[in-house]
Amino acid sequence: MEVLCRGNNISYEDMKALVAGGGAHIFDVRSPEEVANGHIANSINIPVTEIEEALKMDPETFKMKYAVDKPQVDEKNLIFHCQMGRRGALAAEIAKTLGYTNARNYAGGYKEWSEKEGK
Repeated sequence: MEVLCRGNNISYEDMKALVAGGGAHIFDVRSPEEVANGHIANSINIPVTEIEEALKMDPETFKMKYAVDKPQVDEKNLIFHCQMGRRGALAAEIAKTLGYTNARNYAGGYKEWSEKEGK
C-alpha cells in the first residue's frame, strides 16, 4: 500500500491504513520509557537520539539490534512518529539527509493515535 502524503507528514487516516495494511516501516522515536506506556502496533522503537546511527548501520547489524529488516533507501512507506510530532519530524529529516527520500512523519504522534484509538 502506498500512501499519498501531504508534504513530509501523514494523517491519522493514512497511519491507520498503513498499520492495518502492513508493509510499512514504522519507527517510534520516543524513549523506551514512553513506549512502555503504550505504542502503535508493529512500530519499532528507535529513540530519536539513535536514528542517525541506526540508519547508517549495515543491514545485518540493524537486524541483529532491532529484530527487523533495515528499510531500503527507496522504501515507499518509511514513517517516523513520537508523542506529538516534533521528534518524528526531526527523525524524518535525519533520514532524508541519509538518502531516505520518502521518509515521512506522523505529525499527530502517539498522542493523537491513543486519543482516536481509545487507548
